[in-house]
Amino acid sequence: MPPSRRLAGLLLGAAGAFGCLASHAFVDRATRPPDDGSNPHPVHLRLPKAQPLSAVAQLGKALFFDPLLSGSGRQSCASCHSPAYGYNPPNALAVQPGGVHLHKAGYRPPPSLAYLYRQRPFSIGPDSSADDVVPNLNALAAAARNDPRAGKLANAAPAAPAMVPQGGLFWDGRADSLQRQAYLPLLNPVEMANRSTAAVAAKLVHSRYRASFVRLFGTGIVDDPQQLVDEAMFAIGRFEIEDPSFHPFTSKYDAWLQGHARLTPAEARGLRLFDDPAKGNCAACHLDRPTRDGLPPLFTDAQYEALGVPRNTTLAANRDPRFHDLGLCGPFRRDLAAQTQYCGMFLTPTLRNVDRRAVFFHNGVYRSLAEVLDFYNLRSVAPEKIYPRDAQGHVLVYDDLPAAYRANVDTIDAPFDRRAGDPAPLSARDIRDIVAFLHTLDDGWRAPAGGSPDG
Repeated sequence: MPPSRRLAGLLLGAAGAFGCLASHAFVDRATRPPDDGSNPHPVHLRLPKAQPLSAVAQLGKALFFDPLLSGSGRQSCASCHSPAYGYNPPNALAVQPGGVHLHKAGYRPPPSLAYLYRQRPFSIGPDSSADDVVPNLNALAAAARNDPRAGKLANAAPAAPAMVPQGGLFWDGRADSLQRQAYLPLLNPVEMANRSTAAVAAKLVHSRYRASFVRLFGTGIVDDPQQLVDEAMFAIGRFEIEDPSFHPFTSKYDAWLQGHARLTPAEARGLRLFDDPAKGNCAACHLDRPTRDGLPPLFTDAQYEALGVPRNTTLAANRDPRFHDLGLCGPFRRDLAAQTQYCGMFLTPTLRNVDRRAVFFHNGVYRSLAEVLDFYNLRSVAPEKIYPRDAQGHVLVYDDLPAAYRANVDTIDAPFDRRAGDPAPLSARDIRDIVAFLHTLDDGWRAPAGGSPDG
């Protein structure tokens, strides 16, 4: 087996050093912060241990911040994944510029590179999330018809395994390792825009990194362009696994889980609403409790959902009315194009450091957390407040999906299980409180001076 293949398999497998990849989330919906905002059931979290970076990870760190790898010579990995912004983009652009002259627009906002160290490879199979524990008639019916959304119900366990897409990297899961995730932008004409793998290798051979590659991978590495680039991408992946900045778990919520912080009244109310299956129901997909073996929550179930977010008409690609971003079905991955039950589905991202993003969803259509929550709150009960109208005044529901795939949109899970005209599940105050809670997911929290756990 070529070394790069062998090492690539370690990238996602390395998460085993931090705990079992198949660990199930332990969600106790009965646990609620009391009036003083304390945690009545503090836990001990198994956190990654900070250690000096390996020589390979040190090389990867240097490459991550070096614009050498781009066709323009002006764009590095960090240009779209800034550590100061939780490895999100450092600006408010819906999509990032790319290309040889940085004049081309991308198709999707870059997702965060943080908290990917436990991400599973992409698969379609039985729901591996243990969040769904209480039988629910809707879930049983969905499982019976093999509906891919069956496993997404809060407090529901299908009687038969529901086949759900899960794992993988990018919005469509097309990369199965951090090595592959680093490689694909290199040749994308609207991202780093290199002409070929050989062109990237030539840059590395004539760079200040040549001696490091020879020392780490042997003298023959500089004569094998594909292997050289593979090892460079492996090094970037090792940096993302080993460096604590990618998974620090230093948010106020992490401190609260361990009994070291108290939530404010608004934050505590927001957490209750976040968990409440009749209100926000956010925790159905954004798992917020430690795993059974003590790993801290990643605030994602790593599964895929078709939400029917409105079309972002500001994107260059969307100027063509025939263009549709179908997520798992294309345009970037083509292996699932025939499995149309997954068209329109995108990966559920982590909510950690979410308010360090400036745009949200796979098309960047929303620019604030309040707008995101308005979408969840109103999409089903007041679609006219979410979607545009045509010339005849008809509301264009799910306007970013072709009609043939609109049945894939989630109408089962709360808050999407309501009908037009029903009361909205969240009040304006509820939305403010959930946003307040989401702020507690920012890394870098410190207890106030004086030793008080309040913040």
